[in-house]
Amino acid sequence: MVTIKGTDFFATLKRIFVTGLAAIVPLGITIYVIGGLFYFADGILGRLINKFLYRYLGYTVPGLGIVIAVLIIFLAGMLIRLSRMRLFRWIERMFFRIPLVNKIYFPVKQIFDFLFFSPQYAFKSAVLLEYPRKGVYTLGFITNENSFNLKKAEGQNLQNVFIPSSPSPLTGFIVMAKKGDLIHLDLGVDEAIKLIVSGGLLMPLEK
Repeated sequence: MVTIKGTDFFATLKRIFVTGLAAIVPLGITIYVIGGLFYFADGILGRLINKFLYRYLGYTVPGLGIVIAVLIIFLAGMLIRLSRMRLFRWIERMFFRIPLVNKIYFPVKQIFDFLFFSPQYAFKSAVLLEYPRKGVYTLGFITNENSFNLKKAEGQNLQNVFIPSSPSPLTGFIVMAKKGDLIHLDLGVDEAIKLIVSGGLLMPLEK
């Protein structure tokens, strides 16, 4: 009996420790990354510009690097939007041709897109689809109703269902399924995304 209680006690301590770790590590990484960006903007970029200002104008401006970095980001965003993403796609194609850079750029871009351009707004709802074989169900997201002539051939409407991969829901594939074959879940898109990203470890809370 003592051994069982001791085991339960240490298991509880382990769960508490892992919970604290899961809360602190992402926060710490976020603070580290943001702090690094501010250091680069104000410590390196700001230092160079302030050195120029001091030499020719006789004064410096604290925090100037951060302001200029923000302005550069806004300027880049405006240029990309005005070019209707053509400039951005051209830069991506250029990066894709560089052997080492393409291995770094695209994984980082996927993570960034997931953090700042969450796909939950593009997905209508979470569903289950009996796929890839009978008795096995796959979690997917309805994106839109199919507008192709396929629905006429089937005699009923088809829906586009995005089947995400785990742990990155930004990658996956599209299947076209009959509405009757879809099981709609009482599960928010954001909760379903967390389930996919965690590999099934983070289960949605009971309602």
